[in-house]
Amino acid sequence: MALPAEDGRIWVQKLGRYRETSAARSAFELLVTAVPLMALWGVMWVALGVGYWLCLLLAVPTAGFLVRLFVIHHDCGHGAFFRQRSMNNWVGRIIGVVTLTPYEFWRRKHARHHAAVGNLKFRGMGDIKTLTVSEYLALGPMRRLGYRIFRHPAIMFGVVPAYLFLLHYRLPVGLMRAGVQPWCSTMGTNAAIGAVIVLMGRLVGMGPLLLVTGPVVLITASLGVWLFYVQHQFEHTRWAQGEDWNFHEAALHGSSYYELPPILAWFTGNIGIHHVHHLCSRIPFYRLAQVMEDHPELASVGRLTLVESFRCSTLVLWDETQKRLISFRELRMRGSNPPSEHRHSGESRNP
Repeated sequence: MALPAEDGRIWVQKLGRYRETSAARSAFELLVTAVPLMALWGVMWVALGVGYWLCLLLAVPTAGFLVRLFVIHHDCGHGAFFRQRSMNNWVGRIIGVVTLTPYEFWRRKHARHHAAVGNLKFRGMGDIKTLTVSEYLALGPMRRLGYRIFRHPAIMFGVVPAYLFLLHYRLPVGLMRAGVQPWCSTMGTNAAIGAVIVLMGRLVGMGPLLLVTGPVVLITASLGVWLFYVQHQFEHTRWAQGEDWNFHEAALHGSSYYELPPILAWFTGNIGIHHVHHLCSRIPFYRLAQVMEDHPELASVGRLTLVESFRCSTLVLWDETQKRLISFRELRMRGSNPPSEHRHSGESRNP
């Protein structure tokens, strides 16, 4: 049975006790992620002498460890991985070089996402661009086509991830005028990435470096975007604006509980327990599973299984009347004319 929306504020209080971090546990989680990642990268390099097919096969588990490392980077950004702020920041900066993600810049944009999750007025702040039905119908043919191309799964989970991590993060896009910090974070990370590439290129050769690292980065980027996507882009997510929007309601009911098999939950750092994370982002990822064990009633909120999640890739428009995400096919089946409340809604905006 679904929990009522007003329980969000109460749950924040209940979850406060899980915020306590353990330096030993955090160090352990970092080691069991970083060491196998480096070892697998070395094995991939050796595998080049056997055949590139073996290298590509090994890229999948290697990418799994890199995804997990990004989750640690994510926790550092929330101040949830270590007690000391400086420790979180420095570990986050170092991991940011490996994940091609400027830490300070990403942390600031991600904080905006948490602050405005589920708010129609502030879409685009660290989330997937999503139009309402009325906004889409107000577009001309070419702009509709552009949106349809953008939301096609091959683009969303193939082209967009590569662009995001390889190009987008090379400049503080979205915070270009937000002061010197985003620029220092981005340029500093770029410089460190360049130094690592030059060093590793001299050690193993630029060709082998690209052959080994390229597939891992691309797979990791696609997996990362997919995880972020299903955490908020599911049918009965929650979007609102103005007085209808409530932070705790949006956090609890606008974020999914992505129930993954144990091995996938481990590699993704339990980030699928996303409704709990949004309610209390200071809970370290290794304590999220304990929350679900202690409070099984939370499993009824926004639950998605692995199989169910694949349908989310077709949900592309927010229906203001039905309060749910729909597909282009559903819109086509109902007809091209929006209801009168859509045509005259003050919520509509032309992106």
